[in-house]
Amino acid sequence: MRNNKSIYITIIIIGILVLVGYLIVRNNSSEDDHDHEMVENKVDEISTVTYKEVALNEAQFNAAKILLGTFSSKNLSDVIHANGYTKLPPQNQADVSVFANAIVKQISIIEGQKVQKGQTVAILESPEFAKLQEAYLTSRSNLEFLKLEFKRQESLNDEEINSRKIFQKSKAEYDIEVSRNQSLLRQLQLLNINPNASISSTVAVKAPISGYITEIFIKIGSTVEPGKSLMNIVDNSQLHLDLLVYEKDLNKVKPGQTVRFMLTNQGNEEIKGKIFNVGKAFESDTKSVAVHADISNEGQKLIPGMYVNALIDIEANKTDALPLEAVVKAEGREFIFILEEIVPERKAEDGNAIKEKEFHFLRIEVKSGTSQLGFVHVDLLQSIPKDAQIVLSGAYYLQSHLIKNDGGGGHAH
Repeated sequence: MRNNKSIYITIIIIGILVLVGYLIVRNNSSEDDHDHEMVENKVDEISTVTYKEVALNEAQFNAAKILLGTFSSKNLSDVIHANGYTKLPPQNQADVSVFANAIVKQISIIEGQKVQKGQTVAILESPEFAKLQEAYLTSRSNLEFLKLEFKRQESLNDEEINSRKIFQKSKAEYDIEVSRNQSLLRQLQLLNINPNASISSTVAVKAPISGYITEIFIKIGSTVEPGKSLMNIVDNSQLHLDLLVYEKDLNKVKPGQTVRFMLTNQGNEEIKGKIFNVGKAFESDTKSVAVHADISNEGQKLIPGMYVNALIDIEANKTDALPLEAVVKAEGREFIFILEEIVPERKAEDGNAIKEKEFHFLRIEVKSGTSQLGFVHVDLLQSIPKDAQIVLSGAYYLQSHLIKNDGGGGHAH
């Protein structure tokens, strides 16, 4: 009886030990499966965050105004910052005026209009113009008579037929009339009056230079006076920069160096220039020196007096750079987008519907550096093909489109 009881207790203990061992093994297996699942999820998460793809149809691509391109070589470090203004040389500015009193009869232009040198801009009227022409024509007739008389007296004098006094008087009268005639002719030329035209009381006012009318100070019936400005003309084709450089940077600046600046009204296009002169005296109020630079870009719509914040390149140390808007920030990091592929229009699997053309973009992680004039130095943290097309404009649209897809997941690539 006692032996049977001992056997029964032994069996119970063995059963308990087997059950405990089974539970331990099962628990360890569950933990391993859980850890493995966490590792897989982490790998998927890293892959999803690092490599994300965005697909746009053709309509979305056009609406986003995406601009593709590649890196630009920019000097973003060895530069001097300088402020200044666009300025015109004196020979490219003109005041239109006249040399006589008159009344404005007609105005042929308006402010902002482009005019060519010699173009009529106004018509003036005065009886003095007719009197001046009359005096010139009278002088010209007298001059012809006095010239003939002088030649006659000169011939008689050579033959000693008349007295020396009569000859000298004839010569003096002729010389006086020559001077008077030349003076009247010059006055007519200054007033733009044709000396050979018929007598008129009106005069055409001509533009002294080609350019744009900036201000008009007269109206129909206005009285004009000698030296009084009627209007202003400027020729912006020869604009240059006047920059102020402080004493600490003066020894680094010299003619021939490149100047770069941007204006918001020029579509953020970089405008270049070249220094042609460095001032030799300090500005009394700012203790800086004026540096003058020609503007190289053609076709820029610049006007005098525009404020500029420019960079003077003192060394050629260029680096790969992208426009600031090409770099987007997300998840505490920085990214750019590249064009991965263009999928052409195709038939769907059912053979009926047509799938639209698609543009596939891949997000690439980068690290940005120095930025100047709308460009930033970029280091790639992931390799991309050498001929990769980078999204220069529209990257923020792609990032927002990415966030909308599955809560920002997109699909792993």
